[in-house]
Amino acid sequence: MTPRFRAATDADAEAVSAVYLRSRKELVACAPLAHPDAAVRDWIRERLIPAGGTTVAVVDGAVVGLLAVSRDVDCGWIDQLYLLPGWVGRGIGTRLLEIARRDLAPPIRLYTFECNQPARAFYERRGFEAIAFGDGSGNEEGCPDILYEWRPRPRGAG
Repeated sequence: MTPRFRAATDADAEAVSAVYLRSRKELVACAPLAHPDAAVRDWIRERLIPAGGTTVAVVDGAVVGLLAVSRDVDCGWIDQLYLLPGWVGRGIGTRLLEIARRDLAPPIRLYTFECNQPARAFYERRGFEAIAFGDGSGNEEGCPDILYEWRPRPRGAG
């Protein structure tokens, strides 16, 4: 089963919502959602997908992962990167990260929750470095977080 990657469309809103909600509840249970499921679905349908920058990973017609990126004046942002729990560890997250690196100018930044050890290990293995630690006052969940940054290594650097 080879994943296909494409831009999310309005028709993907429910599937993207399902990936996001299931992933957050099962893989990031340490940072409970700040909003009810219906509000999350509305946000994905009305704001996230229409903003552009969302890529979906599709296997056999089913959305199994999502990446949402944005651009700031001085960096690119990975705003969301989630997979259905059963698809973790199959290389799809790495492929989504490669899409972000292709589409965004460095440096590329993202936040993850301090308690999300698997995500931290995933990003650190792929060259992201922690550059700031927050106490949770800067996010809706109120959970401590980490700001990561990736920059390409200079040629010849190991």
